[in-house]
Amino acid sequence: MTGVTGAFTETASIDGRIGPTAEATIGLKDDGLYRGDGAFEVIRLYAGRPFAIEDHIARLERSAAALRLEFDRMALRTEIEALLAEAGPIEGQMRLIVTRGGRRIAATEPIPHHEETIALASVTYQPTVVLNGVKSLSYGANMLATRLAKEAGAEEALLVRPDGIVLEPPTSSIFWVAGGNLRTTALAEGVLASITRDRLLRAVPGIEEGAWTLEDLKGASEAFLASTTRELQSVASIDGTPLAEAPGPRTREAQAAFAAARDAELEAG
Repeated sequence: MTGVTGAFTETASIDGRIGPTAEATIGLKDDGLYRGDGAFEVIRLYAGRPFAIEDHIARLERSAAALRLEFDRMALRTEIEALLAEAGPIEGQMRLIVTRGGRRIAATEPIPHHEETIALASVTYQPTVVLNGVKSLSYGANMLATRLAKEAGAEEALLVRPDGIVLEPPTSSIFWVAGGNLRTTALAEGVLASITRDRLLRAVPGIEEGAWTLEDLKGASEAFLASTTRELQSVASIDGTPLAEAPGPRTREAQAAFAAARDAELEAG
């Protein structure tokens, strides 16, 4: 799977066969395609070095176990090493996929472009309990939520439960400042155990985890999203209501704390 994009060539490994992304193929009769039955991870590459790769692989294994999906873990690790050696010191990301049809896929990709700030629109969403905490290929609902938000004039969705509790955007976590406190939705409410979220909770002391309503979030002085590809991105507005500070001082502090923790982890190897 390889096609020239930006500063590097996109390359993929399918069951150990490395080649250009645009030329890679998998068998049609794979329930990863037919039913979205599989698991995936996206890992940030800094000068070719994968960030938090052990955490990502561990989450992939947890997702696969939850789906009752077996895959050859050692083979995938060997294939990741070969793909990274082929890709070289790129600034990009690596996508890992395991499918019900038995495919192991690893692919390098460019990092999506993210502006400094982003506008959100709330979308009512009911988590699927059996998939809580699972990064499955069944992402149709998440992608539809983003499209609904764009139809409402925003750039990204904010998933909110029917009872009004804030969850997260479709591909990131959300943090906000209310009453002087930095808050984020607790995992128990049905959000993904984001690796960027985890690093931020370690790097910034005193973040409150809990269940808060959309109205609480709309009253925030500032907010930001956190994810592998965007790192930390300031929120400019929610449902058309602008936040007072975008980016605000707590966002800047969190960005600096995350960057320091990231660099220290990369330096440690």
